[in-house]
Amino acid sequence: MSASDKRQEEVRRGQAFINEVYQKMSRIAHEFAGGEINRTQFHQLYDRYQRQIMTVSQLITESDPSGWRDAVNSGDIESTHHLRKRFTARALGISIYDNQTGMPIETIGEFTVDAELIVPMLSSYREAAAEIFQAGVRSTEMEDGTWLCFMTGTYTTLIVLFSVEPSGNQIAMLDHMHRDFEVANATFLKTGHTDPNHLALPFFAFVSRSNIETGPDE
Repeated sequence: MSASDKRQEEVRRGQAFINEVYQKMSRIAHEFAGGEINRTQFHQLYDRYQRQIMTVSQLITESDPSGWRDAVNSGDIESTHHLRKRFTARALGISIYDNQTGMPIETIGEFTVDAELIVPMLSSYREAAAEIFQAGVRSTEMEDGTWLCFMTGTYTTLIVLFSVEPSGNQIAMLDHMHRDFEVANATFLKTGHTDPNHLALPFFAFVSRSNIETGPDE
């Protein structure tokens, strides 16, 4: 194969790689739309793919276009798997509050938000939901970059502290677990009996698994 033919072949392969990356970009757009990844994951992954395309596009125009392979495999561009893992939200802690008394029933994990901050936020969430949080499950970013999610039920409000913004699927799962919590403990909660030693708590495994699967922040 002549040098010219080799160059054309490398250009063709480089362009094929670019087309594959475009497909990956479309895929993560669908993943975000489906609640599979959070915004931080989307932005980091999309930026990685953009950088790959820009690098390869530039290199395949040079006299020796084969350099694009080394650039992609050099490790300068963080792997997709590592980015997904590093920016996956971890459920750091969960706190359950009684709707009648406004008092905490149980806390699971490392829920480090000061109660003096939670109480007025909780009050605002209940009294002015339409204006502040709208309806249903709502999330808000804290000053330190962590996220609080509020989920209100008939008897209780679930507050979850995440390491970063959670994905739609994570919120949906917690909302479902919160509903199951109220169904399982309805007899107790109706009478105001909120001793955590008598309640079924479906959140333990979620918090433990979330931290095991993703590992500590890097």
